[in-house]
Amino acid sequence: MPPEVRPGRVGENEGMSHRDALPEFVNEQKGRTGLRRVWHAAGYSMAGLRAGWEEAAFRLEACLSFVLVPLAFFIGRSWVEVALLAGSVLLVMMVELLNTAVEAAIDRIGPERHDLSKRAKDMGSAAVLLSLLLAGGIWLTALVRLLSP
Repeated sequence: MPPEVRPGRVGENEGMSHRDALPEFVNEQKGRTGLRRVWHAAGYSMAGLRAGWEEAAFRLEACLSFVLVPLAFFIGRSWVEVALLAGSVLLVMMVELLNTAVEAAIDRIGPERHDLSKRAKDMGSAAVLLSLLLAGGIWLTALVRLLSP
């Protein structure tokens, strides 16, 4: 019998070195360190943004952010307001990416309908809704303050 599946007791690995006890890295990223790890992680992040761009909702939010983030610097009266305005827009995009990731993971599991799958997707959608309401409230408040005498 191979040693991986051999029945045994706790402590029977006393003769093994630390290297023998650990499996090889399945993901090369786990073995990288320093700037190489950061460089590759940035590449994975860009791949995630490209994957998000395939979603219509993310494309719409990204296009709006190209207008709203620069506009935040003109509407905001202080650095806090600018940060809230721009940050709320970016928060919506982040939550949308996470919602898309949840949906992709659920779809990967299988196409059949399941109550837990529906619940996970609904909760992701609710998170997007809440982030949109938050951003809308922040922007509405800033605009009211800007236009009020």
